[in-house]
Amino acid sequence: MLITRLKLKNWRNFRDVEVKLGPRGYLIGANASGKSNFLDVFRFLRTIAQSEGGGLQKALKDRGGLTKLRSLHARKDPEVRIEIELSESVADCAPTWRYSLAFKSEGKGLQRVLITEESVYHGNEEVLIRPTPEDRSDPARLTQTHLEQINNNANFRELGDYFAGTTYLHLVPQLLKHSDEISGRILESDPFGQGLLQRIAKTQPRTRKARLDRIQKALEIAVPQFSELEFEQDPVTGTPHLKANFKHWRVHGSWQREDQFSDGTLRLLGLLWALQEGDGLLLLEEPELSLNDAITEHIPLIIDRVLRKRKSSRQVLISTHSDNLIAEVGDPQAVLLLEPSRNGSIIRTPNEVETKAMAHGLNPAEVLLPKTRPEQIDQMGLFG
Repeated sequence: MLITRLKLKNWRNFRDVEVKLGPRGYLIGANASGKSNFLDVFRFLRTIAQSEGGGLQKALKDRGGLTKLRSLHARKDPEVRIEIELSESVADCAPTWRYSLAFKSEGKGLQRVLITEESVYHGNEEVLIRPTPEDRSDPARLTQTHLEQINNNANFRELGDYFAGTTYLHLVPQLLKHSDEISGRILESDPFGQGLLQRIAKTQPRTRKARLDRIQKALEIAVPQFSELEFEQDPVTGTPHLKANFKHWRVHGSWQREDQFSDGTLRLLGLLWALQEGDGLLLLEEPELSLNDAITEHIPLIIDRVLRKRKSSRQVLISTHSDNLIAEVGDPQAVLLLEPSRNGSIIRTPNEVETKAMAHGLNPAEVLLPKTRPEQIDQMGLFG
């Protein structure tokens, strides 16, 4: 299953946008145009759908409340709305599921955030429409979605499970290298890859070895002198570690643990593991950071090849600033261009002129990335 359409109203940068999505989506745009905020919609739905420690109020609290979530471009209409469609395939004529959620502050009394609409359709069949008469007689019910309530989502639990299965990764190598010294708590859903070693440790040994073997083959190509990758646990503390062997003048090479890996090696390792882990939507934030340009340009191909070998398909959305990555995107319509305006950011796919330019030999980076440059960027050189 994959998300084929998303419509937002008053969500952060976006006052009113609608976009179609395919199996891959590459988000490009200027700084502060809304790439991370776009991906955050799916993290928001994931938090709502989580059966433990989730829910609408938790999702709002994590973002600093409704006032920080609602678009600054929202003037007379304070309602925030998310509409999402899911299908088994992009070729389907009609969506399998449609889910809508809208909410706003009640504007008086307790100043609670209340649901103004929650609806679910399975095909053309109406599964849920809220508010119900019971909701209107007891407004406290409208502080929670039915999506988060096991007693009320039996008819569309598949939808909730899909949202809850979303993975977000913006791996910060230093958190992984210095986890013992930092010794801080791992953030919920581990967005920065700090718990990567713990997740690897919890994986069944046979599955873990198969995944690490595939990663090893890729790292042998990408990382100079890299030859072996193994998992181990400290016999005293039980702490999980990865170790790699690097060939050099010594006959048996030299073994290093993850705290000695380069940032690029850890980022690539985390990306390759994430592609093999889970079946839900995968959100990747700037995966090119710390990577050599030659590796970065292969990321679209790596994603397609790894996922092609899986039994079930997986949708991937990527935010990036990389010319090398975007240049290698095979389907230009998978590139989503975010453009700021006085009325909030818009999201669009390549227009007719841009598509024609790419059909005549230019790549997506040459045609689309110049559109993300700030208009007066050359004047930054005058600073000082």
